[in-house]
Amino acid sequence: MNKNCRICGANSSIKNHLNDDRYGYTGIFPLLKCASCGHKFLQAEFSPESLRDLYTNYYPRSTFDLEGYQPYQECDGFKAWFDGEESSTFRWVPQNVCVLDIGCGFGESLGYYQARGCDVYGVEADENIRRVAEKFDYKVHVGLFDASVYEENFFDYVTMSQVIEHVTDPVQILCGVARILKPGGVAILSTPNAGGWGARVFGRRWINWHAPYHLQFFTLQSMRIAAEQAGLVLEKAITITPSAWLHYQWIHLLSCPPEGVVSPFWAPGGKWSFMQKVALRTLEIVHRCKINHVITRIFDTLGMGDNRLYFLRKP
Repeated sequence: MNKNCRICGANSSIKNHLNDDRYGYTGIFPLLKCASCGHKFLQAEFSPESLRDLYTNYYPRSTFDLEGYQPYQECDGFKAWFDGEESSTFRWVPQNVCVLDIGCGFGESLGYYQARGCDVYGVEADENIRRVAEKFDYKVHVGLFDASVYEENFFDYVTMSQVIEHVTDPVQILCGVARILKPGGVAILSTPNAGGWGARVFGRRWINWHAPYHLQFFTLQSMRIAAEQAGLVLEKAITITPSAWLHYQWIHLLSCPPEGVVSPFWAPGGKWSFMQKVALRTLEIVHRCKINHVITRIFDTLGMGDNRLYFLRKP
């Protein structure tokens, strides 16, 4: 086992062992923590082919209805703040710019950018994006991010919303991002904050460990080091978390299955026991009373929320 930190190269030690408690991918994966920069990373290696299989066959997008596809919509005001809408990277991109969204999922962000007059491109490893791209004529590279696909100094913005934690070599990815950004261009990344309150309270059942899909967990120091190695400058980091995440966390605790078993919450068509259904109803009432919203906004204000946004500028 290589215990060297993926960011700074310092020695790291095993802090926990995790498994896929959502989609039933088999295996136990060590979670390591760097003694120097505090970066946490999962000891798991995947070939490009394995990654495509992991996301195409285990992630549930294959069940998504193309007819129900809806681009993200504009939002602002108190409700948007209370819901944590600005936790998504696309909310920070202005109109009429050239933007690449790496890890564009089912393409909702592409439609959002397009409606705002942007020249938009996407990258997605999940083959299910082809259905959306073909129907709406989106410019999507299906596969892993490859900077050589694009011209140097081409994009005003590059966004990675809940993506950088999925990659095996974050520094290499950021080097590629730096190559295709224009001078003065900005990369906006959102990623789970393993130093926040959620990871401390919920331990190995924290919703955002999400093994083996999440491989990297950044600290401010490890992100600054990674950005510098790529020729980027970490200009700002803020904590904004979707209020719904805490609701999902409670349900996750209720439905967390053993290794190799699919969660009834995360997988379509899951079956619940009577007592679980009663608990689900109670959790729904709690969420509608906005209790999760208040808790989330408090911890975000304290800088201890579950999601962090990083803004990296190319000099």
